[in-house]
Amino acid sequence: MPPVITIQNATKRFGHKTLLDGATAAITDDHKVGLVGRNGAGKSTLCRAILGDEELEKGEVVLHPKTRLGYLRQHDPFIAGETVVEFLMRDSEQPDWKCGEVAARFEIKGAMLDVPVHSLSGGWQTRVKLTALLLHDPTFLILDEPTNFLDIRTQMLLERFLKSYKGGYLIVSHDRGFLKQTCNQTLELSRGKLTLYPGTIESYIEYREERKQHDQRVNAATKAKQKQLQTFIDKNRAGANTAAQAKNKQKQLDRLSLLEIEEEEASAYIRVPQVDPRKGTAVRCEDLSIGYPDKLIADGITLDIEHRARAAVVGDNGQGKTTFLRTLVGSLDPKAGEVKWGHGTEIGVYAQHVYSSLPANDTVEDYLLSVRDPSINHQQLLSVAGSFLFRGEDVKKKVKVLSGGERARLCLAGLLLGKYNILILDEPGNHLDVETVDSLCEALDDYNGTVIFTSHDRYFVRRIATQIIEVGGGKVTHIPSDYEHYLYRLSQEIDDEDGNVAAGQSGGDNRDGDLAKEERKARNQQARAARKELNKLESKIAKLDDERKALNNKLLTITDPAEAQKVHARFTELADEISELEGKWLEFQEQLEGWDEG
Repeated sequence: MPPVITIQNATKRFGHKTLLDGATAAITDDHKVGLVGRNGAGKSTLCRAILGDEELEKGEVVLHPKTRLGYLRQHDPFIAGETVVEFLMRDSEQPDWKCGEVAARFEIKGAMLDVPVHSLSGGWQTRVKLTALLLHDPTFLILDEPTNFLDIRTQMLLERFLKSYKGGYLIVSHDRGFLKQTCNQTLELSRGKLTLYPGTIESYIEYREERKQHDQRVNAATKAKQKQLQTFIDKNRAGANTAAQAKNKQKQLDRLSLLEIEEEEASAYIRVPQVDPRKGTAVRCEDLSIGYPDKLIADGITLDIEHRARAAVVGDNGQGKTTFLRTLVGSLDPKAGEVKWGHGTEIGVYAQHVYSSLPANDTVEDYLLSVRDPSINHQQLLSVAGSFLFRGEDVKKKVKVLSGGERARLCLAGLLLGKYNILILDEPGNHLDVETVDSLCEALDDYNGTVIFTSHDRYFVRRIATQIIEVGGGKVTHIPSDYEHYLYRLSQEIDDEDGNVAAGQSGGDNRDGDLAKEERKARNQQARAARKELNKLESKIAKLDDERKALNNKLLTITDPAEAQKVHARFTELADEISELEGKWLEFQEQLEGWDEG
């Protein structure tokens, strides 16, 4: 299959920083690609180069002649006072009925089409932009951080759309859960180079670690062999009877070489405040009502959060999650009832408005000095700054030149330089790369205090949450189920909404769509055939996976470099074959999910 996008020797620098350094990759129209890399690695620059909005210093990006790129814009393309349908008609030059038809795929319908776009939340505006993108009938999509500020329900809608999308796409995201659901290929941009891996983000991270460990084992075996040969040469090169042998051993030594192992990129090592563990109730809400002078958001809130809990506050955008957190910390007065904090609580807050309003002319060092606990000395402060990747001269950078990700890291560093035993975190994962989110999770695992947080990153919530508080429908309540049950319930609600829409479109006909008898029979035959193929694939994948595990165990004990390289080559072949079979398995599984054999 010919590639739709070919990146050839792409090179691009900004100042002294090289973002693209001979980067090369080819993407076909059936690739569902997740583009990953550290903050500042150049992912957005690469996307702009593909779109033709960024000029490369060397190399080129070649598009297939029939490729029509669709780009999910991050900037605001709306005109003041413009309604949803007016924007869609202006942007796409399509009639209102067509705009409404496509908008309905994202639950934008009825009166919402006539609402001014600027009055909608960020999540709904993203749905409008997705509708506009589709109205241009692209063949390949480029989505740059599409889940930022989207609630879980909208993320699920976007996932379903992408899974059903016939063309290929490239998604830039730090949301590991979203990439896992939507992408079957992983493209990593690291140190200016591109690596395309035929598998999910989790498979790629596992493969990358296995490859590194294997190369380290091979190098250890090679070094042992080099030492053995060198010892023999030194001992025998001068002997009349052994000089020839020593010369032969020297040739063997000259042929041995170490595998090049790329050094790890610097990672944030996050330190949490060292606080004494406490017991009992951290905060109690008694018949609390929250909202604004002219608007009630929720009332009748009665709940307790215990010390050392990790309470995830969940719910759709616009339902009041941030309002609830602001009321908890006292930046918003209750409309009724009260919030009671336990004795001796020290509260630290991380929120979007904090890192978007940092003092622009302060340096990184100035800001951290201004927020640190007095017991923390200057060297400790620099150590914490370094753990958040502000090292050397970076601490002299002014806030106004920092990227969004750097500002987010700076705020977290400042928060964790305190002695807070309560952390209130509003979307802490936004603007943090995969590795930094992992470091934050590990740090919070070790934290003796209490964490109350909101996040739309399902990976982060799964790792951290011990209890769920749901905000919605004018209520704030503990829900008895865990996070997985909450996600399942959301998925079922979306299914029900889709079913109701389908029933309405069929004029109240049978929920099946009243398929003709012959059509149902044909579908059943297809489903049985797909299930048969599914079983075959599962057996083959299991067999290959057993072989791969056996090879991995063998690599742990091999000392001969030549044999190790041979085994590793077979290991890589198996990994590729398994990824291909898993892709086919997913295709059949998706077909079966849409078929009912009756």
